[in-house]
Amino acid sequence: MNHFVLCLLGLSAGLQSIHAAEPVPLEYMVKLETVMKHDDGKFLWFHPRAVAIPGAGKELPSIVMTIQKHLMVSDYYSGLHFMTRASVNSPWVGPALPPELDWQKQPDGVTISVADVTPGYHAPTGKVIAIGCRVRYSPKGRQLDDVKRSHQTVYAILDPKSGKWTPWQVLEMPADDQFNFARNACAQWLVKPDGHLLVPLYIGSSAKDRYSTTVAECSFDGGKLTFVRNGNVLHLEVARGLYEPSLAAFGGRYYLTLRNDLRGYISTSDDGQQFAEPKPWTFDDGGDLGSYNTQQHWLAHGDGLFLIYTRRGANNDHIMRNRAPLFMAQVDTQTLQVRRNTEKIIVPERGAELGNFGACAISESESWVTVSEGMFMKDSKTRGAEGATFVARIIWSKPNKRTGTPIAR
Repeated sequence: MNHFVLCLLGLSAGLQSIHAAEPVPLEYMVKLETVMKHDDGKFLWFHPRAVAIPGAGKELPSIVMTIQKHLMVSDYYSGLHFMTRASVNSPWVGPALPPELDWQKQPDGVTISVADVTPGYHAPTGKVIAIGCRVRYSPKGRQLDDVKRSHQTVYAILDPKSGKWTPWQVLEMPADDQFNFARNACAQWLVKPDGHLLVPLYIGSSAKDRYSTTVAECSFDGGKLTFVRNGNVLHLEVARGLYEPSLAAFGGRYYLTLRNDLRGYISTSDDGQQFAEPKPWTFDDGGDLGSYNTQQHWLAHGDGLFLIYTRRGANNDHIMRNRAPLFMAQVDTQTLQVRRNTEKIIVPERGAELGNFGACAISESESWVTVSEGMFMKDSKTRGAEGATFVARIIWSKPNKRTGTPIAR
């Protein structure tokens, strides 16, 4: 009898162990494509971010990718260019610069431009919305904070049917001083089933303030983006605070990844407005992720949530802020940690930084990570970098049904 009880106890412990085991990682292949190469010492193509337009390419979506010229001064960018692809395997066309998205020269010599743009598709209206931040430049390319609310969120709209863009519009924020600086920059945003947008912002009383993060809910009527409300404000009294947030939805929850000068942070929410106290990103063995002073982004699949990031500890101390290679790993959504044994390099390090990138769903079968090589180090070229713009096509082993998520995008 005792032997029988012991057997039952052993069986029970074994079942518990099986139940507690990590789920099998979702498999995928990476197909790395080079869109173009440019390295003439005058500018680099930078900040490529793509959006899929369902049905526009018949069975397959068509693609629009926004991209800008980095003018070889820190954070100094041209107007917004864009490229197109009739389907996922068609040739790229562009880059083209529509006059609506170009610089706005001012009589006093100041140039108004945009930076850090992320496009997304708004299914209820069939429009593409490109969201970024407005920047005022001096004649030498220095960012200015010379007038109140110089740094605000701006957006432009593409009608895929006509191929026409609207001029940039400012997302009007409440009069509170905390929104004097209010940027959506390098940020993934979401569309809810009711058509409202969830737009992550980093905010402050001025450009010199320590940044905090909040998520704004906005309505969109096909022509105008309107602030409705914002959630709680996340603070961190470390260095420049919390900024360049990106938002994802998976399994009925919202996930926010946040940049800080010393390390990356993660926070979660049940409603996309009220977020928990951020915690530092770590691996599932407790070790620090090693991503710092740069952005991270998400890819969400119905069977797993993934983080894309750069980090220390990859024989990459010769790269500015260790911003290459680009890694991708599955997230344990219960512990909010990165599963170390799922980490893969999806864009290799060739002597150039890869810290400014985009990530988006394209179809049920694939998602994309887009990035350009930043040729900012003297030895970038000798190490093999070519100023290339890459598309890392993530080919999923299972269709991405995205069931159970509170978004439609």
